[in-house]
Order: sequence, then structure tokens, then C-alpha cells
Amino acid sequence: MHRITHGFIGTVGNTPLIRLGTLSKQTGCNILAKAEFLNPGGSVKDRAALYVVQDKENDGSLRPGGTVVEGTAGNTGIGLAHVCAAKGYRCVIYMPDTQSIEKIQALRVLGADVRPVPAVPFTDPLNYNHQAKDFALSTPNAVWTNQFDNIANRLAHYETTGPEIFAQTNGDVDAFTCATGTGGTLAGTAMFLKQKKPNVRIVLADPPGSVLYRHVHDNVLERTGTGSVTEGIGQGRVTENLHGAPIDDAVHVEDIRSIAMVYRLLRDEGIFVGASSGLNVAAAVQVAQKLGPGHTVVTILCDSASRYQTRLFSRSWLDAKGLYDAVPEDCRNLVSLP
Repeated sequence: MHRITHGFIGTVGNTPLIRLGTLSKQTGCNILAKAEFLNPGGSVKDRAALYVVQDKENDGSLRPGGTVVEGTAGNTGIGLAHVCAAKGYRCVIYMPDTQSIEKIQALRVLGADVRPVPAVPFTDPLNYNHQAKDFALSTPNAVWTNQFDNIANRLAHYETTGPEIFAQTNGDVDAFTCATGTGGTLAGTAMFLKQKKPNVRIVLADPPGSVLYRHVHDNVLERTGTGSVTEGIGQGRVTENLHGAPIDDAVHVEDIRSIAMVYRLLRDEGIFVGASSGLNVAAAVQVAQKLGPGHTVVTILCDSASRYQTRLFSRSWLDAKGLYDAVPEDCRNLVSLP
């Protein structure tokens, strides 16, 4: 807290662990949330972005003046844009055209070449990840950082997020839960925590439309639900980052619970975060209720709601998604946009 850091790179990580007082009182547990929205690029993905770039530098494939290419739903792209600006690389981002306008605008302001493409399944050759890989292969001195299957992603959390949580709780952590897109945050943090404390419970939190809930429970890749308003989480496959992660259980969190929690966190805690964070905290409450009073459950606050506010706080958007009724009645004055 009292040191001089070296540029953007030196400020990644070491985020606070926040006790959520209202939910802790409600459950009789300590519900703790890692404030990843306080990373310099605004999200948990700053950690992975830094590590995947360093991975390509270390293996010699990324040279001075080179181009970093990634397929991302937004936050990894923003982290990469910051890292590339700090290190002098060009940044090209392919992303599904379903993502929030705030993310696209942020990427462009940061100097990234943003290429929105139709949102199609991973099995489709026009999927944004495949387009990113193809562009990198055809561009001199360019690398595809491959955030989904480059295990430097989970290494970031094994070396930083996990140790931070363990130190901040003095080892008094009974469960860790969060959603996963690439798998890096959950896997890397889980691997470290399990190494330090084998009986810590690792619970994957999954949104509608993802296969991971069924994968954990029944070892099948079948979707639960048809889709989610959350961005950047949920999966249709098991990524290399998630492969072999020590997961004990999974919970399925419907959008109605995620949205309700976004508003509860703002109203009760003064914390302004996006829907994936709402899902994570809803999952933490569910895990705490299952464990019973007296336990400590840790989760991740991924990013700020400022990247989604034209959606999450819009009456017309919420109505269109059938989610206005998810907003608690005493929070409806917070729906500030038409």
C-alpha cells in the first residue's frame, strides 16, 4: 500500500478482500469478495492478460513492435489493450457482436483494433476465437495469446489470486466459488488453495446456457437453460485452463438471481458491479447456506457495472429480457435509464 509501482504492469493484482456485511449477517458466514474491479484495467482479466503476454515474450514468439491478437468477450481484451500500450505492442481484438457498447468503446479508446463478429458456437470456423487465431497466423510478428487454452492464464491466478486470498484470510477459507469462461480464475485459484488446504471446497458457479454445471455433476457436456445476459462466463466445452481443476461441486445460477444480486450489492453494500459478479455472489450465498453458519466463503467481483450500465440499469432492456421483476422493489429507483 505504501510502495511505488512500475507503471500499469506493477499495479495488477493485490486487490482488497471485502466482507459483504449484509449477506454475511444473513447467512451467519463470512462472505468475502475479491475486489477485482479495482485492478488498473478494471477487471479480474488484467491478471490473465499480463501473464499470457509475458508467456509469448518468454517463448520468443512475441518480439518488439509485434502484434497481440485475441478473441475475447471484452475484459481480457481491455486488459490486453492496457498491457500492449504499456509494452509497445499493437493489439487486435476479435469479439462477439453481442457484447456491451461500453466494452467496445473502451477498447477503441485504449488503441485496440476491435473487430466485432457474429456470435457463433466454438464449433463454427467463424467463431471469434478461430478468426483471431487465423489473423495472427497470417500476420508477421503477431501472436494469438489463446486465453482459453493457454495455461499461463490459470498460472496467473495460481501465482497471485490464490496466494492473496490465502494470506488475506490467514488461511481461514472454507470454500471458493466463481463462474468461469476461460477457466483460469477458478482453476488457478483452486489449485493453489487446495495445495495449501486440501479440505477447502471449490464450487463452480454456472449461468444458463453453459455445459459446465452438468459436466461437474453428471460428466456430460449438456447445457442447462438456453442462454444468459451475463457476459464472458459460461462455456460449451472444457478448456485447457479448466482441465484437471480440483472442483468439488457446481451450482446453477439463473439470471433472475444474478440481476437481483447486482442491485442488492449496490443498495446494501454500495458496490457497483456487473452481472457476472452478481452471479458469483449469489453462488457464494448458496454455498454458505449449504455449509451452514460459521464458515468463510470467498468469491470474485469481476468488474464494474460501468461496463454494462446502459443495459443493467435500463428499464427497456430489463423488460426486453424479462428481468425487470428480478429487481427488488426497494431497488427499483436505481433503474435510472429508459
